[in-house]
Amino acid sequence: MIHPTALVHPRARLGANVAVGPYTIIGEHVEIGDNTRVGPHVVIEGHTRIGCDNEIFQFCSLGAVPQDKKYDTEPTRLEIGDRNTIREYCSFNIGTSQDLGVTRLGDDNWIMAYVHIAHDCVVGNHTIFANNATLAGHVEVGDWAILGGFTGVHQFGRVGAHSFCGVGTVLLQDLPPFVTVAGNPARPHGINSEGLKRRGYSAPGIAAIKRAYRALYRSGLTLDEARERISAMAVEAPEVQPFLDFIRASGRGIVR
Repeated sequence: MIHPTALVHPRARLGANVAVGPYTIIGEHVEIGDNTRVGPHVVIEGHTRIGCDNEIFQFCSLGAVPQDKKYDTEPTRLEIGDRNTIREYCSFNIGTSQDLGVTRLGDDNWIMAYVHIAHDCVVGNHTIFANNATLAGHVEVGDWAILGGFTGVHQFGRVGAHSFCGVGTVLLQDLPPFVTVAGNPARPHGINSEGLKRRGYSAPGIAAIKRAYRALYRSGLTLDEARERISAMAVEAPEVQPFLDFIRASGRGIVR
């Protein structure tokens, strides 16, 4: 399953049924789980751990040192979960000692071509990154988030679960869960109701999230006043709680 032109370090650990394409390079500290397929001309280096059943297409760079001048050769890591599709020309960097020292991609993510995930980013499960979506360092992306093509996220930004970014979105502040945004800079355009329906949210639950959205974005309330109103809503509608928790914890301020 390893092409004769591939260069696989003898101390790299490859699971059962791993396929490695022509001219691919796999470094000493790399671990790849069962049934993962690595295409041609891929470079996987650094302290990188990749789970099972992933599909990695040609010309990707995984585990290279971060694009951070403070990095000083410390043995930080890249961790990729299971059942991810990673298309052509993606680049994922290892972490830095200024954060947790690890960049993480969860499970079941669909990562299209030319996506960059910088150092110390944490990406959840079931996300979709369209072509050329880019995360700066220290970004967090929640489960089921969708980043349209050419979306850019500022360093230390947070992207909430079930949110949706239109093509060419520039996120300079945190994006709360469930919210749809577009533009440069990003502006809110309602909630991702269609995505919530597909994921089993009930009609009353979606209606409660819409009310919370209106309180934050359409009522003319200050942020503190909106938080108070949403807090009261969350008592009766638990679907609203992640929305409330996110805006309470925002460090960069939220898209508004």
